Amino acid sequence: MEGEPGAFKVRLTKKPKYILEDKCTGCTTCVENCPVTYPDVFNQRISRNKAIHIYFPQAIPLVAYIDESCLYLKEKKCRICAAVCKNGAIDFNQRPRKKEINVGAIILAPGMETFDPQPGSEYHYKEFANVITSLDFERLLSSTGPFQGETLRPSDGKHPEKIAWIQCVGSRRILPGANTYCSAVCCTYTQKQVILTKDHSPEAECTVFHNDIRAYGKDFERYFEKAEGLPGVRFIRSFVSVEKENPENGNITLRYATADEGVKEEEFEMVVLSVGLNAPSDSRTIAAKFGIELESHGFCMSDPLNPVKTSRPGIFISGAFQGPVDIPESVFGASGAGSLAGELLNSRRGGLSKTRAYPPERDVCGEAPRIGVFVCHCGANIGRIVNVPSVVDYALSLPNVVYAREQLFSCATNSAREISDLVKEKGLNRVVVAACSPRTLEPLFRDTLREAGINQYFFEMANIREHCSWVHSKEKEKATRKAKDIVRMSVARAGLLEPLREYDLPVDKSALVVGGGIAGMSCALSIANQGHDVYLLEKDRELGGMARKLHYTLEGLDVQACVSDLIQKVHRHQRVHVYTEAQITDAKGYVGNFTTTAKSARGPVQIRHGATVIAIGADLHRPTEYLYGQDPRVLTQLELEQKIAQSDPGVLQCRGLAMIQCVGCRQKDRNYCSRICCGNAVKNALKFRQMNPQADIYIFFRDMRTYGFKEDYYREAAAKDIKFIRYEPAEKPVIEAATEEGRPVLRISAPDPVLGVNLALDVDLVALSAAVIPSAQTAEIAGLFKVSLSPDGFFKEAHVKLRPVDFGTDGVYLCGAAHYPKFIRETVSQACGAAGRVLALLSNDTVVASGSVCEVQEDRCIACGACISVCSYGAIEFKTTPKGRKATVNPVLCKGDGLCNTKCATNAIQLKHFTDEELLNEIDAVLISG
Repeated sequence: MEGEPGAFKVRLTKKPKYILEDKCTGCTTCVENCPVTYPDVFNQRISRNKAIHIYFPQAIPLVAYIDESCLYLKEKKCRICAAVCKNGAIDFNQRPRKKEINVGAIILAPGMETFDPQPGSEYHYKEFANVITSLDFERLLSSTGPFQGETLRPSDGKHPEKIAWIQCVGSRRILPGANTYCSAVCCTYTQKQVILTKDHSPEAECTVFHNDIRAYGKDFERYFEKAEGLPGVRFIRSFVSVEKENPENGNITLRYATADEGVKEEEFEMVVLSVGLNAPSDSRTIAAKFGIELESHGFCMSDPLNPVKTSRPGIFISGAFQGPVDIPESVFGASGAGSLAGELLNSRRGGLSKTRAYPPERDVCGEAPRIGVFVCHCGANIGRIVNVPSVVDYALSLPNVVYAREQLFSCATNSAREISDLVKEKGLNRVVVAACSPRTLEPLFRDTLREAGINQYFFEMANIREHCSWVHSKEKEKATRKAKDIVRMSVARAGLLEPLREYDLPVDKSALVVGGGIAGMSCALSIANQGHDVYLLEKDRELGGMARKLHYTLEGLDVQACVSDLIQKVHRHQRVHVYTEAQITDAKGYVGNFTTTAKSARGPVQIRHGATVIAIGADLHRPTEYLYGQDPRVLTQLELEQKIAQSDPGVLQCRGLAMIQCVGCRQKDRNYCSRICCGNAVKNALKFRQMNPQADIYIFFRDMRTYGFKEDYYREAAAKDIKFIRYEPAEKPVIEAATEEGRPVLRISAPDPVLGVNLALDVDLVALSAAVIPSAQTAEIAGLFKVSLSPDGFFKEAHVKLRPVDFGTDGVYLCGAAHYPKFIRETVSQACGAAGRVLALLSNDTVVASGSVCEVQEDRCIACGACISVCSYGAIEFKTTPKGRKATVNPVLCKGDGLCNTKCATNAIQLKHFTDEELLNEIDAVLISG
């Protein structure tokens, strides 16, 4: 690879797949005849342990794949797969092809690898049959795994009733071959596995051996409490060793220690190693080819402020190549990388895009319903529980059903094409797909109907996975009967479906960003750099937000310099229009066409914009405990940081400093972790130690949540004699003002669970790690823009994993601490991600509004106004008609939530696609015996 930003030349070598994808139908004949088998039942990526296999459920379309174990590729022996393939889809004559491409930007997303606990190590992995990794266990839980979703022991195929998980395998260790950092995701995925295990086997005993529980993400604390509260679940804080295997039954003996009982040995039927995350094994090769730098752990070295940027301009990263991250961070990081690439390529935007053409829509309104039913196996998710062929036969017996068939994966490209072809061939005018939740895949199937030339609203989806196979996994016959009931209901409704028209709405090409902190400014600049006007509203007199009070990060970034640089860039950018001392008084409109009214230092302003980004930040909890506000020596971490930055004499002369974590959070009224507090405590402790080497420093904590690379700084702090003392919520530290040898001190009393004694420590300063709480403006902003809040009062995203910067309200996005507390680098990454989502909207000239909206039957309307009072979107208003004042619905604003239907006393409002007649017909079908 060579070149510069905007003009890279990349030379590729495309390896042969030996599969002609346009001919492969995923029929599995080749797999069934392949003589090669794998001895490892936990092969992570394939459907069967053969040299040729079908990727599922990750790959769409379903196609075969030949790996390096193929006898023909290794020894030029055996071409059975090619001989049995009826479609001629296997071609061993393919050769590597070299290709050169010219691109303007590059995004690297090679992901990560899991830590391999080598055979012969202290864990006895692959030596003791019932010691497996968490990834192996994930395969056990999967319906496409070696035991079709049943949790069975590899040694004897029995259900284990006593399982142990060992945390931090390969992470937080300074031993050779292990990693010093925290892999960030292991605690939560272990809790997930515990919950799923209990769901599979309620009598199972689950024990998790851990060091700290790092439930630092949004809603993670509640998830941990859910797992911990299940009967038969133990979380034990202890290092643990794998001692021996019982030769008679294959059970594993673990040795561990507790504060109460000392060293113990306990036998478990299965042991799961919660393995950490490694950098890609070829990361150095990648770095050499693309001319980028790596950090000390082998991950990509990124910009100190923006983790999406690499050391080489024009090359960006997303996902775990920047270091261990969870799915939401990977998703908005990917969007952020796309946005930064868009800044480079803005002048060429749209040059390679093509408008998709659909065939003319066939008018079927005068036809009798001809319904096609397609029942999906979903790999084994449905097919393992539900008797799919029986459901297909039953569907054929239902009124108006003229065709039915089963499919392995209905969402696969070849399956969708098959549905489209059959609609034309069989003359179908309505389609029911019995598969999974419509939330993710309904748009795909509607598009399939458009490809077939019929109105997309003639589609109905029957959820026989979430509503049936997943919740009745132990009742196969009953699950099959229920699947038939669900299909019967969907067919009954489908027969009454009507064609609907969607609306093309023009898109205003400007954006509004609410909040002028680091998140808001970063987002505004990324949008403006791609040629769009941005209106940036900030409630304070100056830009910068909470970052104006920060001075340094744990990694050593000069925050004030970065904030000043951002502010200058914002004010100098011709497309960024800043309004300080701003207060929004009204917000209305819809995706692509919003109008926001505000008062500001520049006077009243009315802004028309196509997209909105909410980045109002968060506030800091003001403690009411630990003498805060009563004794000036008790500070918050933010106040301590300011004193350190100013070289305050009180800091330089201090003999002892104590920090107390989790002040105001992880408690009944504020049940979440503030994420940043542990890192900030370590940051200030290290700075304090640098300024005052002789002082005693104590940190009282519940769980040190220095996830990711911050673990290295935690270890550094411990090495510099910063003492970490754990406390339990029921026995919090107690502070009192005292005098020692004539010197006023703050005396902290707390039990030490490790030493088993009560401590009394005298210090001069106490710093409280106060909770990060939602901004005081959050509820008001949520009401103005019609967006939702989480139980903790932060803004609620549309989907925690798949849409982490979107709201349920189209055209409104979020980023920064308004979403949830986060560090500056995470904030900037999410801000760029939000900018990417905004550009995905603003790059279009029009957006499409749903046809499933409410409609008023004027003859029945009595103008009572009940519908107007409950509409959250302002979509209903009164109008004067020849018959008097009547309610009317603006279809552009209507979101089809149906609240107005439920309030209308005269049944004057109907929600299209969910009419009373359609729903009642579906309900009536429930009462019909299957």
